[in-house]
Amino acid sequence: MEKTIYFAGGCFWGTQHFFKQVEGVKDAICGYANGNTQNPKYEEVYTDTTGFAETVEVRYNPARISLEELTDLFFCIIDPLSLNRQGHDEGTRYRTGIYYKEEAERTEIQKVYAREEAKIGAPLVVELEPLRNFFPAEERHQDYLDKNPDGYCHLPFKAFRYVKLYQDAKLILADETDSVARMAELAALIHERMGFFWTGFYRVQGQQLVLGPFQGPSACLRIGYGKGVCGTAWKENRTLVVPDVEEFPGHIACSSLSKSEIVVPVRENGAVTAVLDIDSTEFATFDATDALWLEKIVEIGK
Repeated sequence: MEKTIYFAGGCFWGTQHFFKQVEGVKDAICGYANGNTQNPKYEEVYTDTTGFAETVEVRYNPARISLEELTDLFFCIIDPLSLNRQGHDEGTRYRTGIYYKEEAERTEIQKVYAREEAKIGAPLVVELEPLRNFFPAEERHQDYLDKNPDGYCHLPFKAFRYVKLYQDAKLILADETDSVARMAELAALIHERMGFFWTGFYRVQGQQLVLGPFQGPSACLRIGYGKGVCGTAWKENRTLVVPDVEEFPGHIACSSLSKSEIVVPVRENGAVTAVLDIDSTEFATFDATDALWLEKIVEIGK
């Protein structure tokens, strides 16, 4: 059985390439949706006079991935508060939206909208409408990033790697109940796929973080509450992205080779039970994209 949903996420080159990485997606096609003419050409859509949005038709197998999951992944690659703009691309053709064929689909999609609004604390500017029309884009736009691996994309290229990592981790950990085994497998997967210098977990024990499963050189065995980047992320219960570890007050130097760092809390019922710590030998390695995906990944790894 195959179903179809339509995602407008800014420039369709990156949106198409992203959904092609998703397990359960059978095909993704660039096109133009919900405009007011017939058979539009790119040059016409580019003028912002046709009402069309650059959109990707996603054909998927609902037995392998649900519409709710697809929608959740879609929100990982858009700014839902940016009206008629994504990245450097601006105009009504770059507006964000989800267009559906069946009213029942709207109900499923709205679950994700509600979660996103609650998380952000502001109304979204992402359209949610019935599909009125859709026209496939010209052949030169189909699979653009496959044909041009170094071509323009408004999405960070690491998002394509993270979505594969996220799905593989979800599959591998699905039946494992031991928390240490889950941490060990997750540390290995992240380290191998993303090529970081050090990847590992510290577990909360009393007023200390104790070294858990990790990949990389020898590390600090224990870190106090509120100490260093890891202890501060624990105390403040939030992800910390540190472009230069030497500039972080009270930084604990487990390795002189570490230049930048990201620490993501692992929570149970809102309380921090561990942290995921990742170090890089380069400055400013980590950003909001890493934070977003690593937060999703630790949710399935705990």
